[in-house]
Amino acid sequence: MSRSGRPRIMVVGIGNPDRADDAVGLEVVARLAGRLPPDVALVARTGDILGLVQDWAGWDAVVCVDAAAPMGHPGRVHRVNATNGNLPPVVSATSSHAFGLPEAIAMARELKLLPATVAVYAIEGGRFDADAAMTPEVAFAAGRVAELIIEEVADASCRDS
Repeated sequence: MSRSGRPRIMVVGIGNPDRADDAVGLEVVARLAGRLPPDVALVARTGDILGLVQDWAGWDAVVCVDAAAPMGHPGRVHRVNATNGNLPPVVSATSSHAFGLPEAIAMARELKLLPATVAVYAIEGGRFDADAAMTPEVAFAAGRVAELIIEEVADASCRDS
């Protein structure tokens, strides 16, 4: 808990800024800048996902935003409670790294470093080409998810204070 008695919340956007829709997590974090209480941490993770385990150690709640594998609906949003179970295969299936978000969550759980609450917003991508622009559907979804996270943070702050 923070000094104000509210839960310590971190929002993490994950992605590759050079691979079209894979940048959606970073886009959501950019849209949240200046719109959340000052004690909510915003983190943009573009490289090694393993670092997340250390990033969120000591936080009460983490909200992660990442691109999901295309399943025919670019921009469709999946919200997953990842606190107790494994993530479905839709999350991070586009990662070019061997170690993705599901593995980071599993490792943090094993090391007893997983926050009490972990939510994942997975936004289905449609295009992951190098140096391509984000698709309009995914860009629109980034705005929707930013608004959902603002509401979620406000609800958590009110509920636990």
